[in-house]
Amino acid sequence: MKVKDVLTTRTLAVALAIFSSTAAMGQQDTVATAPIEVPQSSPALLRKVVGEKAPDWLKDVSDRIQLHGYAQGGYSYTRRNNTNTNSFELKRVLFWANARITDRWSFLFMHDFSSVVQEFYTDFRITKNKALTVRLGQFKNCLSLENPLSPTAMEAIDVYSEGVTFLTGCGSDPLLGVQYGRDLGLALFGETNNAKLRYELEVMNGQGINKKDGNNFKDIIARVEYRPVKGLNLVATGQIGRGHNILDGGKTSVYNPTIANGENYKRNRWTVGFDYKSKAFNLHGEYLEGYDGEVTSRGGYATGSVPLGTPNVEFIGSYDFFNFNTALGMDQHKAIAGLQYWFYKKCRLQMQYVYKSAYVNGNQFVHKGSHALMCQVQVRFN
Repeated sequence: MKVKDVLTTRTLAVALAIFSSTAAMGQQDTVATAPIEVPQSSPALLRKVVGEKAPDWLKDVSDRIQLHGYAQGGYSYTRRNNTNTNSFELKRVLFWANARITDRWSFLFMHDFSSVVQEFYTDFRITKNKALTVRLGQFKNCLSLENPLSPTAMEAIDVYSEGVTFLTGCGSDPLLGVQYGRDLGLALFGETNNAKLRYELEVMNGQGINKKDGNNFKDIIARVEYRPVKGLNLVATGQIGRGHNILDGGKTSVYNPTIANGENYKRNRWTVGFDYKSKAFNLHGEYLEGYDGEVTSRGGYATGSVPLGTPNVEFIGSYDFFNFNTALGMDQHKAIAGLQYWFYKKCRLQMQYVYKSAYVNGNQFVHKGSHALMCQVQVRFN
């Protein structure tokens, strides 16, 4: 066989083996929160493609690299203040790769093609079991029940609750900007008691993705999960830190107008919540409270799904309340109702109605109702 043919065959073998490993993986609600488990289907595929004498390095590469990805896009119609707007949207196109360097050491890189590089970090499992792993790099912070979860696991098209979006840095806080709930830092996490107890402790910049810290203070974030019975998960999280206002040119936050441009300010949070999953229904909810400078914000939500005769079709419902500034009465109620159809594994079609009792218009918080109709298609592979 010619050298060119050999190289072509081996390249094809690697590609097929990688995608075989990807397809064989189990679906997860969170992204790489534990050491990577690798399926054993790749060596068999290699033997079929290049024969029984496949080189060891080729088998090793196929076993150690896993590819994942998903896309979410759709259409939304909004009526607000007697004005109608509508748009097609491509919200997320994410691709990430896991590389298992050793049985204890792994690396992950994630990029959103509709946005920016989202995550890049390395994990090293210190103990023989899953009791202690260290993570270094850029990743989702562990504050709140919802933030560590993938958007592909969330019921709402606009993903997280108003409180989670604001307090974790997902995008609605002007003082922090759009950080997608991620940050640069160091984490220790693990699970014990037959996976009934899970913990996480993080030291992070507090400034968001792809950025250096804006001050000399670091944020400390802690999370504890307890699973007393099958299907039920109880979660408590907290954060102590110092924010750095990224606004300039005299701009102010509608929620917190007294914090000056470039000012460092207190940025503390805490949450308690639950997640229950069963064949009859799924339900999760949380209470959240935050402190930014002298401003207090608080709220809660409950979101669930119920199968309609078949697991492939579900009714979605959510009630969400959040007060962005309790002193100024910036309270917002949000209700969601809709349907989703799972047409293939983690692939689904969603249609939802969303009502909000208040919204931000420019630099004003307006207590008027807004109505939206949203539809979204989600395609995922891993």
